[in-house]
Amino acid sequence: MKKTLVTLIIAVWAHTLSAQQHSEQNHDKYVVPTDPKVKEKLNQWQNVKFGLMMHWGTYSKWGIVESWSLCPEDEGWCERKGPFKDNWYEYKKAYEDLPKSFNPIQFNPDKWAAAAKNAGMKYLVFTTKHHDGFAMFDTKQSDYKITNTPFASNPKSNIAKEVFAAFRKDDFMIGAYFSKPDWHSNDYWWSYFPPKDRNPSYHPARYPEKWKAFKQFTYNQIEELMSDYGKMDILWLDGGWVRPFSTIDSTVSWQRTIPFDQDIDMPRIAGMARSHQPGLLVVDRTVSGEFENYVTPEQQIPDHYMPIPWETCMTMGDSWSYIPKENFKPARKLIHILTDVVSKNGNLLLNIAPGPEGDFHPEAYQRLEEIGKWMQVNGEAIYNTRGDNELGKQNKLVFTHNGNTTYAIYRADEGETLPASIEISKLTLAKTATVSLLGSKEKIKWMAKDGKIVVEIPEKARKSAGNSYAWVLKINR
Repeated sequence: MKKTLVTLIIAVWAHTLSAQQHSEQNHDKYVVPTDPKVKEKLNQWQNVKFGLMMHWGTYSKWGIVESWSLCPEDEGWCERKGPFKDNWYEYKKAYEDLPKSFNPIQFNPDKWAAAAKNAGMKYLVFTTKHHDGFAMFDTKQSDYKITNTPFASNPKSNIAKEVFAAFRKDDFMIGAYFSKPDWHSNDYWWSYFPPKDRNPSYHPARYPEKWKAFKQFTYNQIEELMSDYGKMDILWLDGGWVRPFSTIDSTVSWQRTIPFDQDIDMPRIAGMARSHQPGLLVVDRTVSGEFENYVTPEQQIPDHYMPIPWETCMTMGDSWSYIPKENFKPARKLIHILTDVVSKNGNLLLNIAPGPEGDFHPEAYQRLEEIGKWMQVNGEAIYNTRGDNELGKQNKLVFTHNGNTTYAIYRADEGETLPASIEISKLTLAKTATVSLLGSKEKIKWMAKDGKIVVEIPEKARKSAGNSYAWVLKINR
């Protein structure tokens, strides 16, 4: 009986995950932008490939999941911990008192920008406000913000502005993460009704003035970010349950639970945002259509090439938010993830969470440094490329291309040395084609044999290549 139950649970979970992945990998509903400036920006974004995301807020004080412990849902990620966990009202009050002691005195965005740049990252998405409603910018719409904390006396107290400026100075594309739901706002979780879940605590159609006020509040905060915080490239909107009821995809389990229409008027928001930031990419996550300029599979990589613009957002460790003891992925795995994503035509947005004092774990810097060393040699196989839909994955090889140049990326196991020969299927080369090994000046020979291309790598080249997470063959056709 127990075995049967476990089997059933696994089967249901697998079916749910499959449906979710199917939705996030389904590009039939993608709408190609028509605005020439948006199309130009989208092409620029697809060329930079590798970005940094940061989830940071007062929740880092407790070392807990971002925002979700406030949500009164019976889900594992909503679990409350600590002395107030048994009383939601006491817990919410204690949580919302965290700004009184939030003082990240080690905050140094220039240090982050330098580490990210050295790692080969070229765009940033910073959390200006998560679902809990705490603003990491000096909003005029609410007192629940970073400039109303002990850190307010610091000359860099307007954290989002400082982060954007530091990364912009290093030529990063700049993105603002913004949560559409706001669990602190009395116009979303209206105190007259206790919240039952992540949705508004009232029915918007029954209280239209309340919902109208929330829409204006959201509009006003986004306009602040789009007009007062310098040049913006991306508006990255989270909280996909805040959406028109007509856009719900019933094949996705979490979307089926959305109880009513939560239309915040995206045409008005996007129009305003682009009036301040021409060409702005708008990413209304999971809401297919005009305002989802690229899709964002979370913590997963599509199982196939996708011809549309897309981005895997993934944590460097296990958590989106800061936890005291993080389990960071090895540099080898992170590089393999990056090459897998790019070979399937996507971008990788890698999340690192600052702690309550205002800095990363030391291990995060170590990973960035290791990735950077690999990118310095092999970055041309990543930047300005597109994924390959013809060669596909071949054993340990994945492929990208840029014009008539194909990059074959051999992803090595721990302790593996570069093989003496590598075979590539489905590739046809002219007799004048050349093959080289990035990072080596040794001449590489190739031949066509039995319908395959066989690349011979001499011992001197293999020795000079040394140990690596992945080696790249550059093939000029």
